[in-house]
Amino acid sequence: MKLRTVTRHLKESFKSLIRNGWMTFASISAVAITLALVGVFFVIMMNLNHVATSIEENVEIRVHIDIAATEEEKQTLEDQIKSMPEIDTVVFSPKGEELDNLISSLGEDGDAFKLFEQDNPLNDVFVVKTKDPQDTLAVVKKIEKLDHAAKVRYGQGTVEKLFSAINISRNVGIVLIVGLLFTAMFLISNTIKITIVARRKEIEIMRLVGATNWFIRWPFFLEGMWLGIIGSVLPVVAVSVVYYYAYEFLIDKLAGSYIQILDFSPFVFQVTGLLLFMGAFIGIWGSVMSIRKFLKV
Repeated sequence: MKLRTVTRHLKESFKSLIRNGWMTFASISAVAITLALVGVFFVIMMNLNHVATSIEENVEIRVHIDIAATEEEKQTLEDQIKSMPEIDTVVFSPKGEELDNLISSLGEDGDAFKLFEQDNPLNDVFVVKTKDPQDTLAVVKKIEKLDHAAKVRYGQGTVEKLFSAINISRNVGIVLIVGLLFTAMFLISNTIKITIVARRKEIEIMRLVGATNWFIRWPFFLEGMWLGIIGSVLPVVAVSVVYYYAYEFLIDKLAGSYIQILDFSPFVFQVTGLLLFMGAFIGIWGSVMSIRKFLKV
């Protein structure tokens, strides 16, 4: 495409935005509101996903070894667990360490258990983590069948509910975002449809003088892109400012906790790029849908 033609298309797209001022304003406002909601849901969903991933990474399987097991049998059990393809790490925790952890976790009440230091009734333990936390239940069932695995603990009941809640929240977030994007595309599409109807005579004249289909379409594509990009600027600013203050407020309160939100940078810049891309994409897509349906060129 020649530079002169590109310049002409750009000018026409800007002229159309100005000429259809109220419709342009309405479309940009609709895109801004929709993308603001998308941005908010996206930020919440990504942080929930980050927190969920952190929680999942803390899910571990504790394999209590049979007290009567010999060192050779313990080694065999460890090798069997490590040979499973789902396993990430296997850490041996001797019963003395288990007793120390129990005492420290109970605080002052744990002093009573110091009496058992000479005759420790606890089991040695293998602390197992899977590569994918979602494989925890399947791995537990495999380990329970192994010899000398006296008990297998993994937070039964809580883990299942945790994974279920995480999966539901992720799926709901995706559905909401996709729904909002389609709403934005529908709004832009309708706006451009009205513009196309108002310019039918102009389009007919262009066809009569030999303008190609793409020559006629390009200004509408660009117009849709500008509507999307301009409409995404306000949501970008709003989401960035709100997240900055939310991050500053929460970062100290969550310090030392396993629950952490995503760092302001580079997360906000990633959100900015995503919203600008979404704005441009839904604008162009809205134009494409309008032209396909209303322009017989």
